[in-house]
Amino acid sequence: MIAAYLRISSRSQKDDSQRAEIKKWLDANGINPDQVEWYSDTETGKTMVRPEFQRLQRDIFSGKVKQVVLWKLDRLSRRLKDGIVTLADWAEKEVKIVVVTQQLEFSGAVGKTLAALLLGLAEIELEFRRERQAAGIAVAKKKGVYTGRKPGTKKAKPNRVKELRDRGLTILEISTALGLSERSVYRYLNQEAVEVA
Repeated sequence: MIAAYLRISSRSQKDDSQRAEIKKWLDANGINPDQVEWYSDTETGKTMVRPEFQRLQRDIFSGKVKQVVLWKLDRLSRRLKDGIVTLADWAEKEVKIVVVTQQLEFSGAVGKTLAALLLGLAEIELEFRRERQAAGIAVAKKKGVYTGRKPGTKKAKPNRVKELRDRGLTILEISTALGLSERSVYRYLNQEAVEVA
């Protein structure tokens, strides 16, 4: 079976463009849609604790999936180490990986090396973006334009924090998945407890 894996970072995004590109590649290669299982996550690429990714992993390690099709390599992971470990595990299971927008198709040692390079570049790009954002905020603060979030506003929905906690995720995993500090996660969970009481 062929797995098509999609990932978007937030619920405000849509995976339509990823899905369309993968479908185009499947059609061009004469692959029957009945042979394809779709896996779609709405989680950050900074964590590997993603429901659909974990389902994909189970299907790979049970021998059900022999090929994974990705829109872009960074859909797999935003962290170099996690991406390399995953690809190494897949290579051991003789899984073929296809990245449609980067026109890559690999398996084995050469494929892993190339993937490691691309994942490294994706991680560097993420760090540059953070640095640019921090520099922009610093300039805005100096000009008195940026004051940060107002007290009491929330970066994520507290019910999402509770939902992930109910799924068994640790505080660290929740903070990573939602881009929150661990302190914010604890605060949201404590607010939930107070409101229930």
